[in-house]
Amino acid sequence: MNEDFRPPLSDWPELSAEPFRFRCHAGVSCFLSCCRQVELRLFPYDVLRLKNRLALSSAHFLEQHTRLGAGTHPFFPAVYLNMRADGGHLCPFLAEHGCSVYKDRPSACRTYPLERAVEKTANGTLRSRWFMTGHSYCKGHDEPQTCTVKQWEREQQLIEFNLFNDRWAEVDAFFAANPWQGEGHGGPLQQLAFMICYNLDTFRDHVRQHNLLAGFRLDRDRRKRIEQDDGELLKFGFDWLLHVLGSRRTLLPR
Repeated sequence: MNEDFRPPLSDWPELSAEPFRFRCHAGVSCFLSCCRQVELRLFPYDVLRLKNRLALSSAHFLEQHTRLGAGTHPFFPAVYLNMRADGGHLCPFLAEHGCSVYKDRPSACRTYPLERAVEKTANGTLRSRWFMTGHSYCKGHDEPQTCTVKQWEREQQLIEFNLFNDRWAEVDAFFAANPWQGEGHGGPLQQLAFMICYNLDTFRDHVRQHNLLAGFRLDRDRRKRIEQDDGELLKFGFDWLLHVLGSRRTLLPR
């Protein structure tokens, strides 16, 4: 469903620990309908997983498969997946028998038919709130199989995605305060932030060229993970942005 016409979360029932009914499989009449006429926003970890799945550099993946659009606030853009232009507005990764990138599909696809919201509690911890969508075309709600939210998180391998998405939510909330020092849209700081969040291969080159890791107290194991693993590099990038632009102690300088 196009997100422009999606009801607010408050219009959908919030889920508790009780099981909900849902099962998606090739036997339901609506199978793959949710892969059509969709406006799919990609988070930084989504881009990481997809570009690695397709064996593309971040820059090539962004150029070939994405476009920029409105984000949650006016101070930083969102990245959206380009749909096919040959009719039907289909997901480009939709094959005859289903998703061709299923193991690395984006967060929104894994979460469906649920929606997840995150809020910060009084003591600074994050609390997840889960909602059940109500799209009329989806017949998976009529299936007898039940599942709890915790089971759904495990089965859809959402836990790792949500950990990264929570880190991204903190960074995006910081961007909402407009930390760009009056440089306007597309200024050098905003371009740097976009590179770190989405163009991870270029950021890796930036880290090496400027020897960024040498400026912080990082134990040998973490330094090695940052140098070799995209996920650890993304975490470092989030910490570096909050440290440099937000003057937060997310990293310890030498």
